Amino acid sequence: MQRIESAATQKAHIESEDTDSKAAAPNMSIQRQGKLIVGNCVDVMRGWPDNMVHLTVTSPPYDKLRDYKGYDFPFEEIADELFRVTAPGGVLVWIVGDRIDGGRSLTSFRQAIYFQEIGFSAHDIMIYQKKNTPFMRSNAYTNAYEMMFVLSKGKPATFNPLKVPTQRHGYELLTHNKLPDGINKKKLGQLKKEKTRTNIWSYAVGLGGTTNDKIAFQHPAVFPEKLAADHILSWSDPGDLVLDPMCGSGTTGKMALLNDRDFIGIDISSDYIEIARKRLLQSGFKAIVRSSA
Repeated sequence: MQRIESAATQKAHIESEDTDSKAAAPNMSIQRQGKLIVGNCVDVMRGWPDNMVHLTVTSPPYDKLRDYKGYDFPFEEIADELFRVTAPGGVLVWIVGDRIDGGRSLTSFRQAIYFQEIGFSAHDIMIYQKKNTPFMRSNAYTNAYEMMFVLSKGKPATFNPLKVPTQRHGYELLTHNKLPDGINKKKLGQLKKEKTRTNIWSYAVGLGGTTNDKIAFQHPAVFPEKLAADHILSWSDPGDLVLDPMCGSGTTGKMALLNDRDFIGIDISSDYIEIARKRLLQSGFKAIVRSSA
């Protein structure tokens, strides 16, 4: 992916204070280093230069389905800043659902349209399917998914397609040039051993599915590590800067660092930042923590 700035230059724009230099075990292998910032993500991002983030993967507190310690969620201001700080060719993955109360709120679609209006391209609309959701509905089918809006600033600069094995592969007669007369014409062709995944991704949820990190469930809403990793691998390259402006328990950060990306996480709750810090440390990564105040 073409970089607007080097990783070192990007880091220089954000002053940080290392509050955890002695916390890691002496023999622990420290690789890349994450940044965690306590503060309102709008205020934090306003202090950043344009075009510095290659990929954002986040699941915001939509429709007030959870109590995030009473904090507000200024969606339009967040969206505006995300567009400004995203590099040309960069991608935002926005993972949301809708409140179901006498019908769906459709908040997710309204947000997607706003992103489009401010300049993002709706590159893909993907589905996050929950394999083992327990929430039954009495008068409708069980809700088992959330939307994953893949929004890009221009054409995505990076796409590393994830593959799955095909059921059949090798050479066989394949339908070719079928005309309006309906006659199947066939010729010898090759079926490949693997193909690009569809845009419906399924994951187990809960302990052992979402993550094995028990500390993560001190946050009220955790999305699967594999989901975050799959998007990080798809839309970024090693060394790229990955952001989660509402980082919660630090899932995006853990998977970014494990996959050799730089990471910045922001959360308005110091309690959630502390969960993320401890979780990253347990995974072998030192996190620099600072407050925007």
